[in-house]
Amino acid sequence: MATVEAPEKTITYQRRGRWIHHWDPDNNEFWENGGKQTARKNLIFSVFAENLGFSIWVIWASVVTAMGSAGFAFLGKNNPDAINNALLLTSTPTLVGAALRVPYTFAVPRFGGRAFTAFSAAMLLLPTLGLAYFINQPSTPMWVFLVLAAIAGIGGGNFSSSMANINFFFPEGKKGAALGINAAGGNLGVAQTQLFVPLIITLGTHIMAKDAAGYRFGITLAVLVWIPFILVALVGALRYMDSLSGAKSDGTSYKRALANPHTWVMAVLYIGTFGSFIGFSFAFPTLLKANFPSLAKIGWMGTLGNLAFLGALVGSMSRPFGGWISDKLSGAKITLYVFGGMAIATALIVASLSAKNFPLYLISFLLLFVCSGIGNGSTYRMIPMIFTAESRRRAAETGQDIGDALISAKRQAGAAIGVIGAVGAAGGWVLQQALRLSNEHYHSMNPAFWGYCVAYLAMGALTWWFYLRSSFAVGRAPSLAHANV
Repeated sequence: MATVEAPEKTITYQRRGRWIHHWDPDNNEFWENGGKQTARKNLIFSVFAENLGFSIWVIWASVVTAMGSAGFAFLGKNNPDAINNALLLTSTPTLVGAALRVPYTFAVPRFGGRAFTAFSAAMLLLPTLGLAYFINQPSTPMWVFLVLAAIAGIGGGNFSSSMANINFFFPEGKKGAALGINAAGGNLGVAQTQLFVPLIITLGTHIMAKDAAGYRFGITLAVLVWIPFILVALVGALRYMDSLSGAKSDGTSYKRALANPHTWVMAVLYIGTFGSFIGFSFAFPTLLKANFPSLAKIGWMGTLGNLAFLGALVGSMSRPFGGWISDKLSGAKITLYVFGGMAIATALIVASLSAKNFPLYLISFLLLFVCSGIGNGSTYRMIPMIFTAESRRRAAETGQDIGDALISAKRQAGAAIGVIGAVGAAGGWVLQQALRLSNEHYHSMNPAFWGYCVAYLAMGALTWWFYLRSSFAVGRAPSLAHANV
C-alpha cells in the first residue's frame, strides 16, 4: 500500500491494480494537494487512448475512397452502386460503435478505468491487423470488409468508457473543461486519420506504383502505422493510470438514469450534435468525391484526402470551447444557438450544391462542423448539471443527506453518459443512411439535407422547451430552468 498525504483526508492507493480508495475532488484542499495532479495524469492517458479509438473507428472513411483504385470492383468508378457501397461501409462502424458505448460505460465501474482503458486499447489491434491482411487479397468479397468495418466499431465504444471514467476524477466546476478536452482529444483522432491516411496511401503508390497493387500497399502502410501507438497506449494505461474504488455504479443509479426523462431528451439533442459530427466525419470524404468529382482529380486535393480532415479538425477543436463557455454561461443557451447555426449551415450546403459552388460547400460544411463541436461540449456539460440539480431538489424534498445526493448524481450522470453517447453515435449511422437512401431513390442528397435542417430546428425548440423556459414540468424539476444547465 502507498499513501499520498493531503489535508484532512488521505489519497490511498492499492499498488496492485492502482486503485484509489478515497477521492474527493470537490474538497479544494484535497484537490490542490495531490488530487489535481492525479486527475490530470489520468486525463492525459485517457485522451491518448481515446484518440486512437476514434482513429481506428473512422479509418474506413478514408480507406474506402482508395479501395476502388486498389482493385475492388464493388467500389470501382464504373460501378453505379459504388457511392452507396461506400456509405454502407463507412456507416457500419458507426452503428457498432454506438451499440458498444452502453456496455463500455458499465465496464468502467466493474473493472476500473485503468484496466478497461488498457483492454479497449488492446482491442484496436483486431481491426487494424485484419484490414492489413485482407486488403492484400484482391478477391476478398465485400461482406468480409463489412465484417472488418464492424470490428473497427470497437474504437467508437472507447468514448463512453473514457468519458464516464474522467467524469469521476474532476470537481463540478471543472467537469465541462475536462470532459471537453477528453472528448476533443478523441475527436481529433478523426481529423488526424483523415489527414494522414490519404497521405500515407499516396506515399505507398510512389514507393510501388500508381496501380492497384500500389494502392493496396499504401492502404496497408496507412493501417499498420497505428500499431506502435496502440501498444504505447496499452502500456501507458497499465503503467500510469488509476482506478477509483468510489466510481461504482449501482442498479438504482442506472434505473434512475434510464427512468429520468432528461436522459432521453439529452440523447435526442446529442443525436443532433455528436450524431452530426461523427456521421458527417465518416461521410465527408465520400461526399466531396461524389459531389465534386472533377475537383477530386486535382493533385493537391487528392493528396489531402479531399480536404475531409478539415471538418473533423475544426469540429474537434471547437468542442472544448463548447464545454468552457458552458461552464461560464449556460449549456442550454449555447446548445440552442448551436442548433440555429447548424440549420443555417445545412441550408447553405443545399444552396452550394444547387450552384455547384465548391468554396461555399466547403465553408458551409466547416460551419456545420464547428457548430456541432461546440454543441458536443455544451450538451455534455448539461448532463452532470441536470442530474446534480435534480438530486439537490430531491434531497431538499426528502431530507436526504446532500453529500449522498451528490454522489448519487455523479453515478446517474455516468450511467446517462453511456446511454446518451450511444444514442448520439447511432444518430451518425441514421444520418449516413439518410444520405445513402436519398442518393439511391432521388439521385440527389438535397432531400436528406433538408431533413437535417428541419431536425436541427426541432432540436433547438426542444432545448428551449425543457431547459430555457421560466417553468416546466418534466421530471417535476422547475429549478432546472434556473440551474445554469
